[in-house]
Amino acid sequence: MPKRVLITEPVPGEAAAFLKQQGFEVTVGNRGDLDRADALAAAFQGMDAALTMLSNPVNADVLRGNTQLKIVANFAVGFNNIDTEVARELGIRVANTPDVLSEATADIALGLLLSVARHLTAAEAQLRSGAFDGWHPMGFLGTELHGKTAGILGMGRIGAAIARRLRGFGIQIAYHNRSRVHASVEKELNARFFPDLPTMLEVSDFVFLSAPLTPQTHHIINKERIARLKSGAILINTGRGPLVDEAALAAALLDGKLGGAGLDVFEFEPRVHPDLLRTPNTVLLPHIGSGTHETRQAMGMMAAKAIACVLNNSGTDSLKNLIV
Repeated sequence: MPKRVLITEPVPGEAAAFLKQQGFEVTVGNRGDLDRADALAAAFQGMDAALTMLSNPVNADVLRGNTQLKIVANFAVGFNNIDTEVARELGIRVANTPDVLSEATADIALGLLLSVARHLTAAEAQLRSGAFDGWHPMGFLGTELHGKTAGILGMGRIGAAIARRLRGFGIQIAYHNRSRVHASVEKELNARFFPDLPTMLEVSDFVFLSAPLTPQTHHIINKERIARLKSGAILINTGRGPLVDEAALAAALLDGKLGGAGLDVFEFEPRVHPDLLRTPNTVLLPHIGSGTHETRQAMGMMAAKAIACVLNNSGTDSLKNLIV
């Protein structure tokens, strides 16, 4: 009897075809149908493996009701939607998709900074509305990037990719991490390590969030830390929405403490805090950081190959994306 694999919703590329070529029986769900724990638990019944999305709540109850699973492979670098401790307890492997989305996500982070610093979306909206009446010296004055300091919270693969791009704009790099990166990386990026996060925030004109979401990083940017930012600082979040207390961020934007914000992720995604929708100089994107054909196809294949290795019981030692 063939082993059964569930892909919780359609993904780009050849992931489903690859799994079928391995001799597996593949079922693909519909977008959004399995974003509730009860629906997900029912869909997991009889499955040997699952390729899941960040929106799928693979919690303790879902896993305990489906101990036949051999692997859950998340279509994301993050995996905070999966109870990894229960998975480990039950002997269910967990995989993610690191590395392949670093460059695309870093591109979006830079796009957000440029959009906010130079008021690109507001300027385009004025032009499209027919209100553009010619160049004038006071039109859409923004913030120059060259010579500024960017603080990066989370100098992992994505954080380093952001830093490389920032260096091309003549921006100085500061960073805060759980641990200091290798000296060769610091030298390449000309990056200065700040073991104290508030101190890094105080020196940063732009702050980029690319840390993973853990109990320790939840609301790591809160009212008190926002108060440590420079007046007019710009915050960019392409990491995880709950890194930021969105109510506190919106308040700081509305009262003019911050110069702007660019967000690709949200605290209660897909819901956006209503106050953010009325903040000035804020660019909001619908979680498109990894949204290129190349990246999404690579993510699907990375997750599919992890599933194939585990179900075929071969090559798992060489996999770099097995978390559990």
